[in-house]
Amino acid sequence: MTIFQSIFHWLESNWVVPAYPGWVLSGLVLFFFGAATNTMAGWLYVMSGVILALLVIAASLPPRILKLLSVKRHPISPTMAGTPLAIQVTVQNASHQSRELLQIQDQLPASLSYLARTVIEYLETRDSFEWNYQIPQAPRGIYQWSGFQFRTAAPVGLFWCQREQHAPAKAVVYPMILPLEQCPLLDQLGQETHTQRFSQQHAQQANEGLTRALRPYRWGDPTRLIHWRTSARYGELRVRELEVLSSSPSVMIAIDTAIDWQPESFEQAAIAAISLYDYACRQNMTAGIWTAEYGALYSKSAIYEALAAIAPHQGSPQAVPNASSVIWLTQFPSRLDHVSRDSYWLLWAPPTQPPSNSELSARPDTTPWGRSLNVSNHQSLGHRINPDDDLKTQLRTPRSLS
Repeated sequence: MTIFQSIFHWLESNWVVPAYPGWVLSGLVLFFFGAATNTMAGWLYVMSGVILALLVIAASLPPRILKLLSVKRHPISPTMAGTPLAIQVTVQNASHQSRELLQIQDQLPASLSYLARTVIEYLETRDSFEWNYQIPQAPRGIYQWSGFQFRTAAPVGLFWCQREQHAPAKAVVYPMILPLEQCPLLDQLGQETHTQRFSQQHAQQANEGLTRALRPYRWGDPTRLIHWRTSARYGELRVRELEVLSSSPSVMIAIDTAIDWQPESFEQAAIAAISLYDYACRQNMTAGIWTAEYGALYSKSAIYEALAAIAPHQGSPQAVPNASSVIWLTQFPSRLDHVSRDSYWLLWAPPTQPPSNSELSARPDTTPWGRSLNVSNHQSLGHRINPDDDLKTQLRTPRSLS
């Protein structure tokens, strides 16, 4: 924006700026006044005075029209990347006079790459105008902007005037969720988790070594829990209260946000994370999301908002997820050393720097969904994602490392 554009923008936002007809009439005022000064003709003074009066009246009307206009923004529902973002606005005329020829522009952030503008031809007294529009194909992210810009040159059309109305907005666009019918990686993990839970339940049914306290017998308590020695001592039946074993979430989906990613690969990682989380929830698995910036998250709303806001190179590189079952999403094989030996991984190798044979040493594995990867004597299970292929197909039928 040049210095003249900045000056005109400031004048239009704080006072008025002449439109093209206004500039023409302003030039005629100077022309007639100069001619009258040279010729001393009275009718030239009259014409310059009449045009000047018209310009003064035309300059005072647009700011008055923009007064007593209020705007109400309805809450913006979160949406998914690739789907339209719907926005609803109500403009209210609180004055005792009608308004016409109003231009309204929603001051959207530049990252949305969309111009939201409409025109109100006529707005009755105490009436409202509903403005609904959609932003197609909104990219993933959290967007905030301040308000609206009202602009008019009515009723004469000689001067432009604009005023801003404060109406803050927040729109959340989370990653696209892939409708996975099956995911061998999570299915394998779910079977292992089910086995662990079965072992815990079996341990809870034991009679020795897990007693937390003794309490009086209640009707319906199983007789195998009666502690006969203590019951004989007190002369009444006493029942064991067993320890309830608790465990961490069944699966923790961790995105390595502390490193630099290729933009396309990082967007695929965000899509994979939310798709795996959605699939785990539909399979009645306890799941969480971990990032280096936000840490461990378990609430669905917090997870969706965090996945909408995450970006590469955020958080400490030394931060690691503290969970037993982790699915580690990263772009560099060396980062696999940050997770436990029994972890799972999805690797997006940079297309310009494919992992060398010295970094990756793959061997066949008995698991149906991937291969083992040895990185600095660290063994974990997972597979490599090709950013150029369909992500949904790779999550459903993951390829082994070759």
